[in-house]
Amino acid sequence: MKLVFATNNKNKVKEVKALLSDRIEILSLKDIGCVEDIEETEDTLEGNARLKADYITKNYGYDCFADDTGLEVEALNGAPGVLSARYAGRNVTYEDNLQKMLKEMQGISNRKAQFRTVIALNLNDKQYQFKGVCKGEILKLKQGNEGFGYDPIFKPVGFDKSFAEMSIKEKGKISHRGLAISELISFLKINASTH
Repeated sequence: MKLVFATNNKNKVKEVKALLSDRIEILSLKDIGCVEDIEETEDTLEGNARLKADYITKNYGYDCFADDTGLEVEALNGAPGVLSARYAGRNVTYEDNLQKMLKEMQGISNRKAQFRTVIALNLNDKQYQFKGVCKGEILKLKQGNEGFGYDPIFKPVGFDKSFAEMSIKEKGKISHRGLAISELISFLKINASTH
């Protein structure tokens, strides 16, 4: 079974491939020759995931899934949320976003945060949604060199290390994306046999 993962983020593709069985082949946007940047214009994670999946299915004819992920910080009223990737502006680096977050959180004692992922799957002309949440807190300093994005400053509940100090496998078991993907995988295992 072939499925397109509608993302240009190599890190995300790597994380997802590590979690999927061999029966499901993951194609990236690059693999299908999609070079355009799909604008995320919705104001919810659900809306953006749906928008990206629909774009690929409509324009390229593939069954496809897309995710949108947000870091939601309690003390910032859920910000950056849907704007997590563009928190410090457009065309910024992970480091820019991370530094802005550290600055915003200076002197704030409530450091509770959560990562939330929503996946939209288009399969056989139907759409399904899967969700994953990982609760944790924002650290005061960067810790670790693995992962990407806000990983060095996010420490999940029940752990004494950041996402960036975990292996892909370790992070995959507990992360927002890992949880949403495992829901997706269980669903695909049941439905892949019908292909």
